[in-house]
Amino acid sequence: MTVTATPRPTGHPGYSQTLAREPESAGAARSLVRTALAAWHQDGLTEDALCVITELVSNAVDHACCSVIRVVVTRPAEDRVLLAVVDRSRDLPMMRTDCGGERIRGRGLVLVDALSDRWGTGLHRWGKTVWAELRSGPATGD
Repeated sequence: MTVTATPRPTGHPGYSQTLAREPESAGAARSLVRTALAAWHQDGLTEDALCVITELVSNAVDHACCSVIRVVVTRPAEDRVLLAVVDRSRDLPMMRTDCGGERIRGRGLVLVDALSDRWGTGLHRWGKTVWAELRSGPATGD
């Protein structure tokens, strides 16, 4: 799979990678996020960002309908990092608030909501993007 880095208006490249829609792709997504955060000197976001991207990928693996997903990591502003997963399903994710203590699954978006500053979805004619934004501190060495 090829990783793409694209220039952005903030002067920071955006990173994206197309991955197979399988549980093992969460590891590749985490690697992409680590690469982007290291390039942007945003190591303080790593723990939360890795958890968020894992949950977004897991949701796409469970609910998308195509054989591939696209993971996107961008820095839309100096103080924000955006993590997104794009898939071909138009079914919108729903945050479950009825997660009892005995449930093993179904808490992903609750974690995304807790760890990100904001999150949401974007519908496209062909599918959707589920994204989460984390607020970053000033970069050192940028």
